Amino acid sequence: MTEGGTARLSLNQKTLNRCSLPEVVAECVRTGIPAVGLWREPVREFGLAEAAELVRSNGLRVSSLCRGGFLTADTSEGCAEALRDNRRAIDEAAELGAACLVLVVGGLPNGSRDLAGARERVRDALGELAPYAERHGIRLALEALHPMYCADRAVLSTLEQALDLAEPFSESQVGVVVDTFHVWWDPKLFEQIERAGTRIASFQVCDWLTPLPADVLLGRGMMGDGHIDFPPIREAVRRAGYTGDTEVEIFNEEVWSTPSAEVVDTMIERYLRLT
Repeated sequence: MTEGGTARLSLNQKTLNRCSLPEVVAECVRTGIPAVGLWREPVREFGLAEAAELVRSNGLRVSSLCRGGFLTADTSEGCAEALRDNRRAIDEAAELGAACLVLVVGGLPNGSRDLAGARERVRDALGELAPYAERHGIRLALEALHPMYCADRAVLSTLEQALDLAEPFSESQVGVVVDTFHVWWDPKLFEQIERAGTRIASFQVCDWLTPLPADVLLGRGMMGDGHIDFPPIREAVRRAGYTGDTEVEIFNEEVWSTPSAEVVDTMIERYLRLT
């Protein structure tokens, strides 16, 4: 069983994708979950100031805000707009008191095959954004996505690549996300978790299901329903010095169509048993 029960459990808003923000918060309150992971679009729809007040008044931590990033545009106008949007995301994360802003860095621009160039533009953008984030008390968290997303969502495919980009910056400026769905397969995973140490800014869990659905974004499963061996990864993250929340983030149509209380009760049982 996880030390401290659910004291370091966080419910990511996407796990209850069809619920309103007040409904997500209510589930946290009902079950004693102390933290929530938020997404920018539903927060914006509810109202940023209102969302911040709702979370704070219910005594919840914001374990992360998702997402910034998409930094790989290959035109000056596209790069400038990406920087503007990410500064807005940093401002929003600061208003919410989020522990970090998750960055999904972006894939290849339309028609491009220049993977190295795209990664270099991410590096350049971090140089612009990291000082701004630090001034606002927000840590940027680079998330490596599974290689199947390299072309359209994230040109960072391994924790090693994310750390290579993060390490020129202080840990307070740029950290990394360890998301089991994206990194469980990596033969260098445990070596890179040890390397990351306290640069780990977010730990997200869900399972890898097979067969994957036609929309591979929706292939995340409840812990225990797929192929990932969670305890060794959780122990490696703990040994590395991570003391933050374990955030359950699931994109799955069957989960989304299940009553929210049932999803959250199952999530807690699996978290306590498996992670």
